[in-house]
Amino acid sequence: MTRRFFYSTALLAALVIPASAISLPRKANVYGNATDGKCTIEVDVDGAAEVEIRGDQAQLRTLSGQTAIWRRFDCNGTPPSMPGDFRFSGVDGRGSQTLVSDPRQNGGRAVVRIEDRQGGREGYTFDIEWRQARGGAGWGPGGPGGPGGPGADRGPGIGHERFGDRGGPGGPRRAIRACQNSVIDKLKTDGFSYVTFLSTDPDNNPGRNDWLSGTAEAKRGMRTTRFTFSCSVDFGSGNVRSVDVRRGGR
Repeated sequence: MTRRFFYSTALLAALVIPASAISLPRKANVYGNATDGKCTIEVDVDGAAEVEIRGDQAQLRTLSGQTAIWRRFDCNGTPPSMPGDFRFSGVDGRGSQTLVSDPRQNGGRAVVRIEDRQGGREGYTFDIEWRQARGGAGWGPGGPGGPGGPGADRGPGIGHERFGDRGGPGGPRRAIRACQNSVIDKLKTDGFSYVTFLSTDPDNNPGRNDWLSGTAEAKRGMRTTRFTFSCSVDFGSGNVRSVDVRRGGR
């Protein structure tokens, strides 16, 4: 009788586990051996979820709403445990996709958070790209090729040589992320989502050594709008003093 009660209680507990406790593992489908490569990840989300990636293994965690499910995890090479350079790019989805953990700063663990605030499921696709650790400059703001290259949704690689010694080690990266996060927050208040940064550059004009400026695109409904922005940032602390976002830009 006691054993039957125990099993019944365990079964009932399993049935009422909230969606936020569900974590679905996935191993990458690796179809090449590229050392500087890319993975494309696609998931279905209704609410909020996080994708945690470490090498060729990933976990999809549901944070709220219906259980998030996998569609694909395809790579043209095995992601390294500690990449030399790393880039995240949101590709498709009506809500927001944000890189909240950079593998270069978190023991090789990349985490992407997806927020879908509209009703019903939505497919989300994003890419991660990497380069093996090596000497020389990394990707510039916006991805391979430096300023003006393909955009990345928060946290692209930073060519530090363009910023001099501002803020010490990690200062330029911290300042750019703080500026981009402020731009995203400002656009969200106006109903825009899926923000893609095309460039984020230092302002080297006299008296503006603590300023960053750039261009970004964001979606509202099915329409994409381009913006220019500028931020005054303390490169030492990463605190944003002011941010200005305006429609337009080349």
